[in-house]
This record gives sequence, C-alpha cells and structure tokens, in this order.
Amino acid sequence: MEGTNVNCAARGIFRNRGISPCAGDYVTVETQESGLPVITEIRERRNFLVRPPLANLDKIVFVNSTAEPAVNCFVLDKLVAIADSKDIEPIIVFTKIDIEAAGELPEIYRKIGIPVCMVDNTTGEGADEVRGLISGKTAAFVGNSGVGKSSLLNVLYPELRLDTAHISRKLGRGRHTTRSVELFKKDGYIADTPGFSTVDTERYCKISKTELDGAFREFRKHLGKCEFTNCVHVKEKGCAVKAAVEAGEIAKTRYESYLRMFEEASKINDWER
Repeated sequence: MEGTNVNCAARGIFRNRGISPCAGDYVTVETQESGLPVITEIRERRNFLVRPPLANLDKIVFVNSTAEPAVNCFVLDKLVAIADSKDIEPIIVFTKIDIEAAGELPEIYRKIGIPVCMVDNTTGEGADEVRGLISGKTAAFVGNSGVGKSSLLNVLYPELRLDTAHISRKLGRGRHTTRSVELFKKDGYIADTPGFSTVDTERYCKISKTELDGAFREFRKHLGKCEFTNCVHVKEKGCAVKAAVEAGEIAKTRYESYLRMFEEASKINDWER
C-alpha cells in the first residue's frame, strides 16, 4: 500500500550477482508463501554511487563549512567531478557564514554553472534557496564530518530533528552523527548520509583518466582544440585547456585538482574500477 513502510529481505540471487538494494532504488516486492515480503527485482538504475550507497539521484548537495573544518578544494572538486560524470546536478552550500565569510570560492563555482548557496544555520538565512533547488527532486546531502550537514537539514526540515554534534577541539573535525543513508519523503526525497573524512573520497567513485577531462565541465568547450588529439592536458604543448587556465578562463584551483585526480587515476588498473 502506498505510503506504507515494509521491512523485507532481498533475494539471494542479488548477492550472487554482486549487487544489493540501496536507498533510491526502485524495486519490486512480492509476498512469499510464508507471508514475508521479499525484494524480487531491482530496476535499472539511472545512476549509482558506491559510497554513500545511493541510486537514481537528481541532485547532490555538497555541504561545506567556511570555518572549522575548512573547505578542502581538492575533495570538493573530486566530488563535483563524480557528480558531473554521473549526470547528477551538483549544488554547493556553504554553512557557518555567521563565523567566517566564504571568500572567492562561491564565485569560482558559480562561474562554471554550479548553484551555490550561503546558509546561516543559526538563523535559517539562505535555506529557502536550497529548498527551492531540490523541490520535487531526489537529492542527497553529502559533506565532511562537522560541516553542519545535519544542522542544515534541521533548518530545512525542522520536523526531522536529526542529531548534531560539536567539533572536536582535539581532532579539529566533527563526530559522525549520521550512521547510515536514509531517504526522507518531503517535496520529493532527500537523503542524509554519513559524514566522511578526506581519505573516504577514494571510495566514492573512480573516474578513468581517459574520461576525467569530461568530468570537469569548464574543460568541455576546449576539448578537441588541443594541438595533439591524445592530449591529457598535463605537460603537452599546444594544450587548449592549459591555455584557458593561463588566460583565467579556468580557475587554477580547479586545474590543480584535475592534475591530482589525473595522477591518482593513472595509478589505477582497469580491473580495480
């Protein structure tokens, strides 16, 4: 019955195929002779993230703090690239703006067409803009531990009453208050996800080095214009992407993130993906 929560197991055949149901999946549930409901089919996914395990997303809201913990541009760029590579629209939110300003970062991402919102979790200022961007969509909220992700969700939807925690002064990071991925039915669906540390991003997704330049949206209009057809935009002469960086059309921080990701991707064998 629509609107009813059903606790059910999945058929063992999924395990044999190396897949399992996750938040966001569209599934078929059948009642067995025993009377217990069982997931018998996982329908084709439009997109899928390994960590956090989520499927069929329209948008991902990347939550960052302007104060402690500070924004890690490389991690943010990696997550945005993953979203773009899977045709999931990224949204960037900066919290703790009551403590410290975001500086030039918002403009870097707005320039390449990514919606950027500034939210004060103490007053709710800026929350309406975020709510409007995800209205009617399936959206996941992702962020490093301690950035105020659960606090932001409580501002957007007070009825959720999610647990929050303060930053550890000793470690300089937050505690994981969200333990698993959970979808909440609002105007659309929203997913709260466990916070992560910097090293966890290695488990989100691995983009091959041959596809990486396409995952940086501001690179795309320059692709195919390089002097060499197999240009990877690292050390080659006549590279249109490098020329765009030098001309200020592509932010240096974004290009530096690309170089680091390319180096990482070059060390990964095809069988490891």
